[in-house]
Formats: sequence, C-alpha cells, structure tokens
Amino acid sequence: MARIVMKFGGTSMAGIERIRNVAARVKHEVEQGNEVAVVVSAMAGETDRLVNFCREASPLYDPREYDVVVASGEQVTSGLLAITLQAMGVKARSWLGWQLPIATSAAHASARIATIDSDKIGQAMSGGEVAVIPGFQGVTEDGRVSTLGRGGSDTSAVAVAAAMKADRCDIYTDVDGVYTTDPRIVPKARKLKYVTYEEMLELASVGAKVLQTRSVGLAMKEKVRVQVLSSFDSPGDDPTPGTMIVDENEIEGQKMERQLITGIAHDKNEAKVTLTAVPDRPGAVAAIFTPLADANINVDMIVQNVAHETASTDVTFTVPAAELARATDVLEKAREVIGFKDLVRDSTVAKISVVGVGMRSHAGVAAQMFKALADRGINVLAITTSEIKVSVLIHEDYTELAVRVLHTAYGLDAEDDAA
Repeated sequence: MARIVMKFGGTSMAGIERIRNVAARVKHEVEQGNEVAVVVSAMAGETDRLVNFCREASPLYDPREYDVVVASGEQVTSGLLAITLQAMGVKARSWLGWQLPIATSAAHASARIATIDSDKIGQAMSGGEVAVIPGFQGVTEDGRVSTLGRGGSDTSAVAVAAAMKADRCDIYTDVDGVYTTDPRIVPKARKLKYVTYEEMLELASVGAKVLQTRSVGLAMKEKVRVQVLSSFDSPGDDPTPGTMIVDENEIEGQKMERQLITGIAHDKNEAKVTLTAVPDRPGAVAAIFTPLADANINVDMIVQNVAHETASTDVTFTVPAAELARATDVLEKAREVIGFKDLVRDSTVAKISVVGVGMRSHAGVAAQMFKALADRGINVLAITTSEIKVSVLIHEDYTELAVRVLHTAYGLDAEDDAA
C-alpha cells in the first residue's frame, strides 16, 4: 500500500465527463489499496473568467477580495469530484484550504505556503476516505483566503505530499511525461523515464511548461518524488508510467553518466535590451539593475562589453517580453543617473537551452553547442550558463531549427533503453 497525492489540472476537470474520468482514475488507485489525496485545479478557462470579472468590477481591485473570487473555481471542482466519487461508491470528502488549514503568507495573489496541518486528512485517509483538496489556495494568518499565483495547484500538490509524507505526487497533465524536447518541433523527441530535480528546475525555468518552477523547487527541498503523466491515458498495471522527477542519488545507476544532455528547451517570451555608451565606472551596472529590481522586473542574460580606449561600454540583458515596456520606462526615468546614450530594444529573440547533469563531468558541452549552431548559420546574441545548463539567445526565426540541430547534435534522437 502506498500513500499518493494525485493532482489534476484544468483541462482534466473541464466538464462533468472529464471529472468522471478523473474519478475513475482515483477509484483505480483506491482499489489498489492505496491511500489517496487529490488536488484539483479550476475548470479550464474558469480562472481567466473570474479574473476578468474582477477587472471589470474595478481596475484597482482589492487583492484580498480578488483572492476570494478566483479561489472559488477550485472550490467548485473539489466539490464536484467528491460528489462524483461518492456516486461511484468511493468514500470521499472535500477539504477547503481554510479547513485543513493550508497556512500561507499574506501576499495576496502570489502567496507562499508556510505550513499545512495534515492531521485531519491523515486520519481521513487512514480510514479509507479520499481527501479532495482545492489547489492554488490557502488562508492567511488573519483568516483571509489567499491564492498562490498562476500554476499554484502544482505547488499545492507537492506541499500536500510533503506534509503527508506521501510516497509520490502524481501530476496529471495533457502530456504523458517529460520529453527530451518539444515533440511538436522534433517528432523523434523521447519521453524520459527519470529526470533529476535540478534538471527539471532548469528546464522549467528556461521554457519547459510541464511543471511550475515553484513546485519543482519545493519538491527538491522536501525530497518529494513527483511523477508527470497524462490524464487521458487509461490506468494500467504500471504504477509509474510517466516521468519520475527524483533526487539524483535515486537514479545514479540509471546510466546517468552516459546521458550527457537530458533535454533541449526553448522560450520565445524574451526581449533583449541594450544600453549604449554606459560610463565605465564603479556603480554604473548597479545603477542599471537596481531600479529594475525595485520594479520587480526579472533580468536573465547579462553581457557587458569590455571598455578599451573609450571610457564607456555597452550593456545588454534580457527581460520577459511582457515586461519590456515597463523595463524601458524604468530605464528611461533613470537615464540621467545611469548615463547611457541610447536604449535599443529587440523582442524578436528566443532563448535556447541545453540541460543535463552530465555536464558536471564532461568538458566541451558549450563548444559543441556553439559549433552546431554556427554550422547552420545561427548567430548567438548572448550566453548564460550554470553548472548543468547552457543557454543562448538567438533570433526567433531560427528557434525550431536550433532545437532540431541541437537535439541531433547531442544524440537525443537515438533510441535509448534508459529513457
């Protein structure tokens, strides 16, 4: 017998027929003798509908009341799933965030989970009852409903799994696992049996949208074994048919040394900003990035040209495409303090990343990447690296070509018994 947390997204909960499909999956796990808790999202499109209601009511809405409104979507699906399970003969009840409680910070619309009281649902699950929990929400110290931000149900599920000391957390999506790259771009992309927390964290942060970045970080911190699998496949005898996200130590014997690169990710939601003729003096770079940080604008790649004979330099960096206008406004207001000459914007760029724990013990990964791109005439505009990742910025027109070229260059097209 295992203790399992199952999480279903909005697509899986989009209508009664799909909720019945979810209930059948939950029933299958119960019949295997497992203790089950289920975390659900709102029906597909419902959160957007509720957000729009708030905006129509008042552009300057109270974020505390906003949370009350948008949290209702998950309340509906948790109740409907509990009703459906009961109709199938499965003992079940719903638990809202404030009933457990799931205690969060007071940052409404982007709250962070502090603690989860697992005593009540632990007793219920031990007694054979399925606990159905709305994702994305909790309660603040002063008793107000709070929400965790978009994609927060993944984080809710991992947090519940950690609190319940679950054997694993199954995240059901519209894909059947994590692939070496986007199969829509590379038909030969392969589903991976195992991915480490660090690799998934890097892949999620550079464009892979299978899991929310926060949920992966929490899983890594709490050592929660997470499985990504499809909600549209029929339940089978294999308890782990998807991709397992686990600690590196768990898969040391899974030919990890041979698998140099795990996956290729891409992200077109990037914009490049270049400030020309920035004075080459101490504090100049801080003058650029401090106001951006104060405005909560995330900066990714940073390139500073070396100043030679002149007393100035150019500084290039990337921001999320959605933040380009705001970043431009912030920098223009700080023009006198920074002292730059021109601000050049470019939103026609894409970030391509190669990720793999094998990089730690292999040299030449970056060189291979640059050569493969150069051989196809793809110019690199900026570079950033970490211990297990190399990312480059290129023109967006070359995105799909770059992904295909790199997927082949690192041998990810080949059949592999370990994947």
